[in-house]
Amino acid sequence: MTRPVDADAIAVRLPPGPESPLERLRARGRIRGALPLLGPAFVAAVAYVDPGNFATNISGGAAHGYTLLWVILGANLIAMLVQTLSAKIGIATGRNLPEVCRSHFPRPVSYGLWVQAELIAMATDLAEFIGAAIALNLLFGVPLFTAGLMTAVVAFAILALQARGHRRFELAITGLLGLVLLGFLYQTLKVGPDAGDAVQGLVPGFDGSDSVLLATGILGATVMPHVIYLHSALTQNRIPARDDAERRRLMRYQRLDVVIAMGIAGAINMSMLIVAASLFHPEHSGIDTIEAAHSGFDQLVGGGAALAFAVALLSSGFASSSVGTYAGQVVMQGFIGRRIPLLVRRAVTMAPALVVLAAGLDPTRSLVISQVVLSFGIPFALVPLVLFTSRREVMGALVNRRLTTAAASVVAALIIALNAFLLVETFSG
Repeated sequence: MTRPVDADAIAVRLPPGPESPLERLRARGRIRGALPLLGPAFVAAVAYVDPGNFATNISGGAAHGYTLLWVILGANLIAMLVQTLSAKIGIATGRNLPEVCRSHFPRPVSYGLWVQAELIAMATDLAEFIGAAIALNLLFGVPLFTAGLMTAVVAFAILALQARGHRRFELAITGLLGLVLLGFLYQTLKVGPDAGDAVQGLVPGFDGSDSVLLATGILGATVMPHVIYLHSALTQNRIPARDDAERRRLMRYQRLDVVIAMGIAGAINMSMLIVAASLFHPEHSGIDTIEAAHSGFDQLVGGGAALAFAVALLSSGFASSSVGTYAGQVVMQGFIGRRIPLLVRRAVTMAPALVVLAAGLDPTRSLVISQVVLSFGIPFALVPLVLFTSRREVMGALVNRRLTTAAASVVAALIIALNAFLLVETFSG
């Protein structure tokens, strides 16, 4: 049985005064006042272009051409809706989603959600560490296991910026996201894909059971469970609101933040698949690893394209690894009210990735499988999100409209149905 929580009782309430923090920011002017209000969605967006996306998008484009382009578009629209709801719960309640779950769900349910979230964190780290390790190997010839350890050090360095204020961390992550964008913008311009074929790829359809597996991986790589939890933590009390009117105003900025950041992430993901489809399908459809794609870029387009690809992959791995560690802390503190040293947390969640690197398993295949695992974790984050954002006693004035709740419910049902279909196809084949 849930315990209702009054949103006004748990959100930060500011005493009467001449100016609130939001009013002081808006007094700077339209542009200078708006920029500090943006940023959380850009941190979340990094998880939508992590190395797992490289693996699934390149594999999908090489094997099936433009067929799965519609999956990326649909997943990105879903991501916009989901991240908006996550940002909203932080602004409305002053708590993040795991904390709200702990307040309303019985303790066994909260602990169960925590356990599955930790497993998802391991799958997330698998993608991030392997991706960055591959990039270091391609760029500098660093052995994969050593490169994985180097990634951990860089992730901690980036995460240390959080202790000096959220803005520095957000700007660092946004800068790395910009490098990924520039890398694939360069790739797209160099390759010059066929616009007509790309438009045809926006028509829904599959190309055998393997394309369903890749579609599920693309969905898991795009709608990331740990970022559903994290985004609410990034907005909770970031700029304290005086009243419901200010909360609504903050939400307008957060919607803009989500549209811009997720739009950039969607453009990057679509360009990944388009470039792979243009270069590798069907003549080089056997290119289904990141290393083979790097070599293919070098041979078919030139060294500049291969370098841009590797730098984009490295930036993605470093940024997403830092964001993943931050999300892990939010999950543990929220669901069970415990915190452990970052070094211990990172050691636990990165262990599977280091095992894969040390054992010499196929890195790209491991990346794709990790994204499928992530897709199965989406409902455990998405269902509570939809449930709580539809309750007025939790959200107050920012409660979802019925249409929003209906759309989010359909999204959750579709994801669950796709995963069920994947299980049937996998075990009946």
